Amino acid sequence: MSLPPRSAKPRKFHNAPANAKPRPAALNLRAQVIRVIVSVQEGESLNTLLPKALEKTIERDRGLFNELVMGTLRHWFALDEVLQPMLARPLTDNRVQAALHLGLYQIFQTRIPPHAAISETVDAAKQLGQEKASGLVNALLRRTLREQTELQEIFDQHHALPDWFAKQLKKDWGDEWRGLAESLRHSAPLFLRVNKRQRSRTAYLNALALQGVNANATDANTPDAIQLLQHVSIPSLPGYLEGWFSVQDLNAQRCSALFNDANFNGLDGKVVLDACAAPGGKTAHLLEQFTPQKLIALDSDSYRLKRVRENLNRLELFDQTRVTVTTADASEWIAEAPVDAILLDAPCSATGVLRRHPDIRLLRLETDIAQTVVLQAQLLDHLWTQLKVGGRLVYITCSLLKAENEDQIAAFLERTPNAVEKPIVADWGMTRPLGRQCFPETDGGDGFYFAVLDKV
Repeated sequence: MSLPPRSAKPRKFHNAPANAKPRPAALNLRAQVIRVIVSVQEGESLNTLLPKALEKTIERDRGLFNELVMGTLRHWFALDEVLQPMLARPLTDNRVQAALHLGLYQIFQTRIPPHAAISETVDAAKQLGQEKASGLVNALLRRTLREQTELQEIFDQHHALPDWFAKQLKKDWGDEWRGLAESLRHSAPLFLRVNKRQRSRTAYLNALALQGVNANATDANTPDAIQLLQHVSIPSLPGYLEGWFSVQDLNAQRCSALFNDANFNGLDGKVVLDACAAPGGKTAHLLEQFTPQKLIALDSDSYRLKRVRENLNRLELFDQTRVTVTTADASEWIAEAPVDAILLDAPCSATGVLRRHPDIRLLRLETDIAQTVVLQAQLLDHLWTQLKVGGRLVYITCSLLKAENEDQIAAFLERTPNAVEKPIVADWGMTRPLGRQCFPETDGGDGFYFAVLDKV
């Protein structure tokens, strides 16, 4: 937009009428962060909230905004362990609770000068209509400063998980649960998957180096993966618009190789179903690795399927003669003829990706697990009928819970005589009685489970 031409005479400004209402002051950064956190407390997904909020935030503040939202939610239950004993009575307003958690997070986990963090957070409470409660926020945060050594230890020792999830991890994984809980408190590394139809990994690493981006290749088991070692704007990376790469977790990149072994020779020339495809990362990876006769990307959410189309178009993989994107319920969808291969990235608790999606700590309920297990079983049973004899179904979740993983597969095999589980021979993850489990690692991928099922 062009600037208006300079006026030859100074402009005259008129005073506002005496009875005019003053324009409300813009919310400070902490107030905006609190609004996002409150929306999560009320049941909204961070996937929807955060991108919109960041768009409205000036560029220089976006990194801090993201850290304050993600960090506060990531440590929510440890912060609550510190907060609750300091309260004389339960809090009745989510804005006050969010403000206190945010203030505590800044004191315990950031390098922000404590008095500046407290002042900004108290002002945020006032701006959000909590003038009376701002005194409580101020008092408790200043008390935290005085007692920081003791309170920091309480914060550090807590598992930072909802109690039901901590108990289930302990039941499923014994002494390993503590290490799991600790790994879930850290932010997740950022990985790219190079589009091998556009560039080799070496060529893309060179392109990143020319732009001054610090990055490393991962191990040979993920030949297209690159780990970014600094914070960057993804759209600013070389070749983003041209489709040279996608953002995808390291362990999520392992699924395509499970369709290619001595018992099942890849997907070239075959009919493939990606049964729960959105947002399309694994769909695209299959098309980068193989040339199927037909690939059907299926999902029940038409809005999320837009992301699939956008991703495939950006990566130059959307050949409509062999790629179909379809809105349908995978538990009811009927193929024209039995398909050769199915990827079932099943709905799950997403407990393996809490680092990346910390709002799940607040949104997921213990009662959700049993419902999800039933849905997974329905999907497995129905999709098995759509697979031809000699075909392969790869089952994946981003869960750490055995009920959704190896126990689910054990129950399926017990009721399905023509299903055979093929052990995954690999040097990544852990061999389980059925399938293979990856735990989230500080410098590695998220928590995933994989099982390979062949129809005989």
